Amino acid sequence: MTPEQIAELRTQRYNATVVYQKKLHSDLMVLRVKPDFERPKHEPGQYCTLGLGNWEPRVDGCQPDNLKPDELSKIVRRSYSLSSSIYSESGKLRDMAHDDWIEFYIVLVRENTDGGRVPALTPRLFALQQGDRVQIGEKIVGHFTLHCVQPTDNVLFLGTGTGEAPHNFMVWELLSRGHKGKILNACCVRFKKDLGYLPTHHQLMEQYPNYKYVGLTTREAEAGRKVYIQDAITSGQMEETLGDTLDPARTHVFLCGNPKMIGIPAKDRETGHWSYPQPTGVIEILESRGFRADNAATKVEGNIHFEKYW
Repeated sequence: MTPEQIAELRTQRYNATVVYQKKLHSDLMVLRVKPDFERPKHEPGQYCTLGLGNWEPRVDGCQPDNLKPDELSKIVRRSYSLSSSIYSESGKLRDMAHDDWIEFYIVLVRENTDGGRVPALTPRLFALQQGDRVQIGEKIVGHFTLHCVQPTDNVLFLGTGTGEAPHNFMVWELLSRGHKGKILNACCVRFKKDLGYLPTHHQLMEQYPNYKYVGLTTREAEAGRKVYIQDAITSGQMEETLGDTLDPARTHVFLCGNPKMIGIPAKDRETGHWSYPQPTGVIEILESRGFRADNAATKVEGNIHFEKYW
């Protein structure tokens, strides 16, 4: 494909500009994208798509995609939850009304070890620089929002990896509107360096007495025994950090990230019975304590809300 053909495809297919790109390390970044159109109305917790053409360069060290010639002119897209850096400057929460861009928190997927599709989008996203063009969805959608939370409710945000992204945005919303209940935000990652917003969370804890953050790591040499989100709940660590019991009557739990952490129940097509997956996920642990997860199939709105990442 010639440079002229690529320039023409970019003109035809892209509708937004990268206005900020920060690599937290080689495989993790914060990306801000400004649409050519007015930024769509949205709520914290929602998502939209990002896309790049298969003709774009990829960062080194990723699984080769070996595209066929007729695939080069196609766009690859994926949905990403909107994130938030929460502060505009030290100690001052952002005024989102004045931002004309959308923030994303993205991890580089270098290869697919399960034999499925070769990662196509993130190796290209990580080659972007400020000023580069991308495609962004014209709608921001999703039901994973704070609409059910009352001002005095306790709120737990439990995530893995970049599943922290929508939780950060929702934390900003709660703190901005003066939430009175306790807020606990926990994220499980492999290494401490993967907690990309950690300095922000430390500052928030100093500024807001009702806010707590827990970073769990599973591969740090000094960590000793691995501690996952599920372990932190069953051991009582979450309640100790929250400073309160996990009372279903006044607590909402938001889950985002690895489906194994979430543990969404499934309905058997033959028997009609619902069962939990293994290993044990957070939903099973909390439902045994009186919580109930949202269920679109049965139109049940509970106090456990979830957004899986794949």
